[in-house]
Amino acid sequence: MIGEDASLGSRRLLVELDRTVVEQADRYAVTLESLLAILRSPRLDDRAARTVAIETATTALVGLRMVTDQQRRPMLEPVVGAFAQLRDDVRPLERFSDLDIQFVEPPATGRALPSEVAQAARAIVRSAILTIVDGSDARRLRIQWDCDGLNLLMGIRDDGNGELTIHDDSLRPIAERVASLNGVLAVSSTPGWGSTIDVCLPLDPPADSVPLPEGLTSREREVLHLIAAGSRNHAIATELGISDNTVKFHVSNLLRKTGANTRAEVIALTR
Repeated sequence: MIGEDASLGSRRLLVELDRTVVEQADRYAVTLESLLAILRSPRLDDRAARTVAIETATTALVGLRMVTDQQRRPMLEPVVGAFAQLRDDVRPLERFSDLDIQFVEPPATGRALPSEVAQAARAIVRSAILTIVDGSDARRLRIQWDCDGLNLLMGIRDDGNGELTIHDDSLRPIAERVASLNGVLAVSSTPGWGSTIDVCLPLDPPADSVPLPEGLTSREREVLHLIAAGSRNHAIATELGISDNTVKFHVSNLLRKTGANTRAEVIALTR
């Protein structure tokens, strides 16, 4: 019994570590995008751009050195505090790009968010911003959070070309992250007027969970945990020291054994 408890605790630590790694990867993707925006900004001369870029990189390095603080993060985060952290995360990109970001504050009385939900919510918004920056001509972005007591409701709206769809490959990491938390993702677009990404994340785990199917190999379980953490095939291959084709083989087996049609369904079925 003690051995089982220790094994369960180890698995939880691994899942938390995976989540922290994904959180940091998302955050530093935004940092790199911010550095590019600074260096390309017509508002800054070479000297000013270099100074601001150094400041941004230094701040990111300090954050990297403090990554161990993730392990001491409280189990619950006030929704206002979680949203304030999001604003801090994307401030460099907002300041030194042509993107005008409007933040609609959540109600101060909103229910505190489980740490897992707060981290995932920030990562989802950061990924959505990068998707919009890379794939459209949007100049304005509106980010809104709300909490109905049971769910965190997020809306990300842009004024771009309005060509984004839920089947867009660039949204796959977001779809998988949302599915891993049993959430709902919706995308609506109007050509020439922009796109809206709506996300609903439940604050409580489902009352009943579906157990992992029998017959999964240890390697398939490792792949499944990394998929649930939001990793793509190439990242999984690098993490496990195997080829991309081997990862595809394991993913195919997971689809077959769970009866799912997509990676997102695999995550949702096994959460």
